Amino acid sequence: MTTKKHLHQTKNLWGQLYAYPESPKSGEFLEIHFKQLPDLGLIRKVGLNEELERTTPVIVVWHNGKSRMARDFRAMNTYTVPERYPIPKIQISLTQISQEVYINTMDALKGFHQNFVTPRARKYFRIIVHCGVYEYLRMPFGIKNAPSHVQRMMNEIFPEEPSEGCLIL
Repeated sequence: MTTKKHLHQTKNLWGQLYAYPESPKSGEFLEIHFKQLPDLGLIRKVGLNEELERTTPVIVVWHNGKSRMARDFRAMNTYTVPERYPIPKIQISLTQISQEVYINTMDALKGFHQNFVTPRARKYFRIIVHCGVYEYLRMPFGIKNAPSHVQRMMNEIFPEEPSEGCLIL
């Protein structure tokens, strides 16, 4: 099941931020990454005639020789109206399952990417790198309301499970 996500903001105050400087190694990683992501349907390149009111920079994070791309959505998150949906507390959840004999888990791989960004909201999800400006078609990790939205989606997909002793996290 996929859902659509629209961004609710208090004001449109942040503007166009510029691409962060990167090392040649990070630049090479980004070029490869930005050739793959459109093919996966996660992003699209912003056209020449489209306005670029807002952009968010990205940075490549390296750890133990592996890289990942991180978006700096701090400016956008500052002006985003918080979505008040309850997310289970980890300690309470662990206490609930601590006496169980059997525990099964399921990982929703790339859970945020299961949600579409509405066409109206895509302009807020534009990212800038040295090789262009792109916008997300699917919900990215790092936006303020993403965790509560994914939790709400999981609760709607599995409405009966909590009453049957299952935890949906």
